[in-house]
Amino acid sequence: MHYASVVTPIGKTYCKLTTPPLLLSSPLAALCSVFDGCLSTVPILRSIGVFMTQDASQVVRVGLIGYGFASKTFHAPLITTTAGLQLVAVSSSDAGKVLADYPDMRVEASPDALIASPDIDLIIIPTPNNTHYPLAKAALLAGKHVVVDKPFTLNLTEADDLIATARSMGKILSVFHNRRWDGDFLTVQTVIKKGLLGRLTHFESHFDRYRPLVRDRWREQGGQGSGLWYDLGPHLLDQSIQLFGMPEAIYVDAMVARDNGRADDYCHAILRYADKRVTLHASALVGQLGPRFQLHGTQGSFQCFGLDPQEDDLKAGQTPANRCDWGRAAQPGLLTRYADGETAQESPCPLLNGNYPAYYQGMQAAIAMGGANPVTAESARQTMLLVELGLQSIRERREVQVTENT
Repeated sequence: MHYASVVTPIGKTYCKLTTPPLLLSSPLAALCSVFDGCLSTVPILRSIGVFMTQDASQVVRVGLIGYGFASKTFHAPLITTTAGLQLVAVSSSDAGKVLADYPDMRVEASPDALIASPDIDLIIIPTPNNTHYPLAKAALLAGKHVVVDKPFTLNLTEADDLIATARSMGKILSVFHNRRWDGDFLTVQTVIKKGLLGRLTHFESHFDRYRPLVRDRWREQGGQGSGLWYDLGPHLLDQSIQLFGMPEAIYVDAMVARDNGRADDYCHAILRYADKRVTLHASALVGQLGPRFQLHGTQGSFQCFGLDPQEDDLKAGQTPANRCDWGRAAQPGLLTRYADGETAQESPCPLLNGNYPAYYQGMQAAIAMGGANPVTAESARQTMLLVELGLQSIRERREVQVTENT
């Protein structure tokens, strides 16, 4: 498969060629032509045989707690296709479910047994939200590095204790905020960084779905840490913090909208900044989807539709190892600019490729080679601060001021 570079308003992107290019000066030139853009480098490198066997000292041995939706869909496929990571064992009460996907996998009967295993360096915790804190604490005290799925914890007290424990044990504690690597979000970052809209005044982010039936799963049953504000709120908040930092204040409204609902399935947040407003929205009852992102500034607007394709591809059994176009969205965004303040110039804007593999690449490098933690616990604490203040806003039906020391 071959690609040609195309210049777009946000930079260079790549498209498939139906016939091979006539000439490339060298294999290195071909490789660099792919690197100089937005394609996910992991599957490309793997497909052309660039990955070498890792030195044994750089292989990070991984244990995965539980084998529910998040483990099966996200964590196991990403771990097993990341060079330098070895999925050693999974803890599950249903060994058959694990072995159906990974016939040679060691299955431990309990999280405690997995955490106690001496041949595991890194513990992954994609479990119900109210178990994140106790499991992460136990793993850290056992001398393991830890990845916790979002939300980091249920509250700031738990988050602060885990951060202190990781520091005292000298271990890496990270949070799986994978949507920092959504292709549409990476595109939004680029649009803002390049100043294509002038001074940004309004940013709107929607994570809407149409799911009218309440399912029998912990996220929807009204228990501690359930509901959309804990489920999708952390994604929306984390992306906003990455773009703009912490707001001055937050207002959140939430409700149970579906028949027979037990947990909030609608939430709407407004983050107040000195020079802009950020609107975040999630709902389970949106049958006609609008834009995923909308950005408005003094010189134009940008919008894009649909969710990043990586989750659906993972659900369908695709992995970064068998897709050379991993993370490629089918529908481009729309960039509208007013060059002279009056005349609109509209142009389709291909979205950058999503790159969930980057998270676990970062974790491997952080543990084995002293690289940077891809999502620090301290940055995830900021998200938890806004989650907690959002709950206060819902209870008190008012805007709540944000202070870094809250």
